[in-house]
Amino acid sequence: MVASIKQYVEIFRLCPVAHLATADQDAIPHVIPVCCVSDGNAIFSVLDQKPKTVKLTNLKRVKNILCNPKVSLVIDHYDNDWQKLWYLLVMGNASVIETGPTHSKAIDLLHIKYPQYNNMDIDNNPIIEINPTRIVSWGIP
Repeated sequence: MVASIKQYVEIFRLCPVAHLATADQDAIPHVIPVCCVSDGNAIFSVLDQKPKTVKLTNLKRVKNILCNPKVSLVIDHYDNDWQKLWYLLVMGNASVIETGPTHSKAIDLLHIKYPQYNNMDIDNNPIIEINPTRIVSWGIP
C-alpha cells in the first residue's frame, strides 16, 4: 500500500526539521532529528557532515533501516496557543540509496531547501528514501 504525501509537500518545504524513528532487529526504537525534503512521492534525508562519531554507513539509523526498513517520521508544530498545535506522521519503508537519478534528485531538493548544504560536500553521500505506506495528520491548518 502506498500513501500519497502530495498534499503535504508545502509542509516539508517550510518545516526545517522532522524526527525519524527507526527500530533495530530487537524492535528497540531510535529517534533522531533530521533535515528532509519531499518530491510529493517520497521523503529524502541525506547522511550529511554534521558532527558524527562513526562512519556514515555505521550510523544507528542506517544499520536499523538495513535490518528493519519500517520507519516513522513526524513533523510537528507547537504553540503556546494549543489551538495552533498540529502534526504530520508518515509511516513507510526506508532504503539507503548511494547513487542514481533518485539520489541526484534528492540532493538537488536538499540543496534548494537548506542553503547550509551548499557549504558541505553532500553530493556523494548516501540518502535515506522513505516511501509512505500510511499518513496520519492532526490539526494541520
